[in-house]
Amino acid sequence: MLDRANETRSAGASAPSGPPLDFQEHLQRLAANDLLVRIDAPINKDTELHPLVRWQFRGGLRDDQRRAFLFTNVIDSAGRRYDIPVAVGALAASPQIYALGMGRPVAEIGAAWTQAIAHPIAPVAVSSAPCQEVVVTGEELRGPGGGLASLPVPVSTPGFDAAPYLTATLCITRDPDTGTRNMGTYRAALKATDRLGVRMATRIGGAGGYQHWLKHHARGTPMPCAIVIGCAPVVLFTGPQKLALNQDEMGVAGGLAGAPIRTVKAVSVDLDVPADAEIVIEGLIDPNLLEPEGPFGESHGHVALEDFNMSMQVTAITRKRAPVFVSIISQVTPSESSVIKKVA
Repeated sequence: MLDRANETRSAGASAPSGPPLDFQEHLQRLAANDLLVRIDAPINKDTELHPLVRWQFRGGLRDDQRRAFLFTNVIDSAGRRYDIPVAVGALAASPQIYALGMGRPVAEIGAAWTQAIAHPIAPVAVSSAPCQEVVVTGEELRGPGGGLASLPVPVSTPGFDAAPYLTATLCITRDPDTGTRNMGTYRAALKATDRLGVRMATRIGGAGGYQHWLKHHARGTPMPCAIVIGCAPVVLFTGPQKLALNQDEMGVAGGLAGAPIRTVKAVSVDLDVPADAEIVIEGLIDPNLLEPEGPFGESHGHVALEDFNMSMQVTAITRKRAPVFVSIISQVTPSESSVIKKVA
């Protein structure tokens, strides 16, 4: 099947007509270019889903043979069936898939980043948005099977990871001094139906989200955070990119798109989020509480051991009426993580 897909793939994959500004539009382009495999059979998100997609990274396939996967019949180990499909590999299973999300050939991606960083385009605010067609707050977050438990969050490394993890994230925070926004890709473990353990990893010079947390910690004030799951690839790709600490990723995403990214006010925290996102998890990170998080299979090929990281109390979950949950293969090279680092 993969060989046939490679032979029949349209030239549109290397010469697309601009980047898709909605994740489900991106899935449609992947399907049109024979880069998407749809799985309608029941798949256990806790034991089968990620390992199935990871086989194409570990089995000796060429880059151009890898595909994105869309799972439409997701269950968990208790037999619960979810009504939200899960996409894995749809961001960067191969350079071709990454390029389709960028709306340009692979050879032009480096120059596109340079141009977008030098010439960002500020986002435009809207008053209503697809990402808020369904809003869950209050007791709905805490009931059995509600809140975060209603989302089909996969276990990335069955047998090793401590919990289901959000991996393809955009964690949005804001500097309490300057108001500068940061969007970073940080993992988040499910702790309860209304609580996450978030690891905002440091780097040389400090990751933006972590720097914001340090300022809130010094003040003793909770840090508003919005975690975006699924949106335009050009927006998602800014999360793992190492930009200057004071540069707004949303503006760089606009530069990549060639047009302003639409944003809307979050419903429960004072942050702006991508209006066309699939799912947004809003909450407050306690400045004085760290709790155990991990183990988690990391991109360097080792299991990150349990550590103390940030605790986020969820205040709202908003989504489209029919969203797609997006996850990423983030383990040992080759993986989606390694493709993103190599191509960008």
